[in-house]
Parts: sequence; structure tokens; C-alpha cells
Amino acid sequence: MPKQPAVYILASSRNGTLYTGVTSDLVRRVWEHRHDVVPGFTSSYRVHSLVYYELHDNMYEAITREKQIKAGSRMKKIKLIETMNPEWVDLYDSLLG
Repeated sequence: MPKQPAVYILASSRNGTLYTGVTSDLVRRVWEHRHDVVPGFTSSYRVHSLVYYELHDNMYEAITREKQIKAGSRMKKIKLIETMNPEWVDLYDSLLG
């Protein structure tokens, strides 16, 4: 997958702890989360499963959308995830082709 701005949500498990982020390289960034490359929230809470993502044309749009998602309630995030991924499967492997 070529570099492209994206917003993503990771989960520790179905209805578990959620993390929302933004990146220009989704495959690389999710790999970093999965392998606890950077100490922090996702490594502490074992939030490694990619359950939602959106691709954007530019970083400004992606950052704006990330802020909208983060400002929403947990229930809104869960509904957003379940519109794309009702079974909460880890989408990371699908990015790799």
C-alpha cells in the first residue's frame, strides 16, 4: 500500500480499549503499534488490532477527521467501527494484500 494519509482506530479486543490515530503510512504505523516500537498508550494497554480506517487525499483532511472522531463519544466510535467492520476483525493483513 503506497503512503496515503489515513485515520485509524485500534482496539485491544471487541468493545475493548480504543485508540484513534492519524498517519501518512498506515501499514508502517500499525506495524509499529503491533510491535510496541514506541512506549505509550497502545503498548501499555495492548491495543494492537486495526478495526477501522479511512484514507484521505491530504493530511489536513485526515487530521481534521481524526479530531472529529476523537471528540465523539465511545458509542459513536463503536458505531463507526461496526459500519465498516461489524465482526471487529483485525484489518491489518488486508492492507498487506
